[in-house]
Amino acid sequence: MAGTESRGRKRERIREHLLDLVEETRVGAAIPGERQLCEELGVSRPTLRSVVDDLVRDGLLVREHGRGVFVAKAKVAQHLAQATDHTLGVGGVDGVWTSRTVDFRSTNAGPRIGRRLRVSPGEPVLRITRLRIVDGVPMSVETLHVPQALVPGLTAHDLEQHSFYQLLGHRFGILLTDASQIIEPTVVDETEAELLGVPVHVPALLFERETRDADGRVVEFTRSVYRGDRYRIFTQLSLAARPDNGRVLGGSWSAASTVPGADTLVADPYWTGRA
Repeated sequence: MAGTESRGRKRERIREHLLDLVEETRVGAAIPGERQLCEELGVSRPTLRSVVDDLVRDGLLVREHGRGVFVAKAKVAQHLAQATDHTLGVGGVDGVWTSRTVDFRSTNAGPRIGRRLRVSPGEPVLRITRLRIVDGVPMSVETLHVPQALVPGLTAHDLEQHSFYQLLGHRFGILLTDASQIIEPTVVDETEAELLGVPVHVPALLFERETRDADGRVVEFTRSVYRGDRYRIFTQLSLAARPDNGRVLGGSWSAASTVPGADTLVADPYWTGRA
């Protein structure tokens, strides 16, 4: 494999393996040593260390000098209440959004993605990487996983011409009802930096989303990395009418152009009718 595998694909394979280890290993426990991992994965120590460094910066692993690398504690999550309009949508987005499909392939789900999609590790899934572009400027790198059986005949070209959610509804008859999404800070790795045209390890926003249909099936798991210098989020909150500690009643998304002085983008175009 090493002779024909590209650097980007090799890093991706290492990252997936390490993410599986993080999910399967208790907090505070050590992951296998460099020598063992290099032998298992057939990679060099510098390549392995580079990917481990990325996960340390992401807060998933902790490196202790002279002791090894350990699984980090889970991050603190803040929950915002759902918007009250009962729609799977957000406010408008600025600019003209287009997509370029970087990678489109069928693969087995594997343990980690299988858990996300609620399918067996051997289930065929489409793994699709897209570069999202706004007004001609690269904005995000998006990696989408979807059970292959749900989207027979889907092509890379389809995703460059249409919104993925519109394709799910109009072509495949899938009614989306709700989604869970986390947003946290990260930095771009080498592959993401090359696609986005930014230096390695510049700040970015990481989105991870699971979307479900009317039958409760998980239709997609998507990981998106947005440029930190060009993207931000504005959330409009509704607060309690009486002075009871400012309890949050609801939240909604809005375009950054409505915020005084804003010149960056918010909201994920996945939720809109734009491709």
